[in-house]
Formats: sequence, C-alpha cells, structure tokens
Amino acid sequence: GENTLMEASSPNGQILSPCTVWLTGLSGSGKTTIANELKKRLDNLLGSKSDTFILDGDIVRQGLNKDLGFTAEDRAENIRRVSEVSKLFNLSGKICIVAFISPYEKDRAFGKTIHHNEGLKFFEGYCNSSLEVCEG
Repeated sequence: GENTLMEASSPNGQILSPCTVWLTGLSGSGKTTIANELKKRLDNLLGSKSDTFILDGDIVRQGLNKDLGFTAEDRAENIRRVSEVSKLFNLSGKICIVAFISPYEKDRAFGKTIHHNEGLKFFEGYCNSSLEVCEG
C-alpha cells in the first residue's frame, strides 16, 4: 500500500506524523541547505516527494509576504503568516520544514503555540554558524 505519514516508521521505530520543523539562524547560516537535505532524507524514508514541503524565507518574501518590510511589526507578521501556513500543511497531513531568519523568540513561540493548540508537533532548530561563515 501507499506510505502515509502516519504509517511510515523511522529507523528507530518512531511513527512519523505531520509536524513542523522550524529552522532559524542568521542569513547565510545554512537553513536552506539543511532544509533541502532534510526534505531529501524524509522523501527517501517516506517514499514520496509530496509529503514534505519547505517554506523558505527568501521565496515566501517574494510572494506571500512581498508586502512586508523588515520592521519588528513586519517581521512579526511575516512569521505569523508562515506559522499559519505551516499549520495548514500539517493539518493536511504534510511535514513542513520552515527556513526563516525569525530573530524574535516571541514570534517563534506564537508558531509553536498555534501548532500545539491543534495537537501538532513543532520542532525548532537554531543554525549556529559564525558570522564569518554567514558573510562568506
């Protein structure tokens, strides 16, 4: 039969279910690279390229959030919108990988809260690269 997110098992036996993996860090810290590698591995594990979706900050700012600038208020709205979209992906059965600078903890906490309120898993990872690497 078809592998679904609820049926697929990881090598350690855990059931994979819809969740959001939120990668944060400085511009150039490797968020997109890590997101792409994670998607590739999940696609291989699940046997499907359609069960995992990446929301990348640079891409989302060119479309959905092109009306926003970089003030604290606009950054908060940027993260609010992406949090809601990633939740919708989860509710439709998808794993969502978010790669956004998202510098403010309170904005990421909003995303975590709206996922948890729906019984969804939310994992946050900080891409810790040196300023030299980010500027390179």
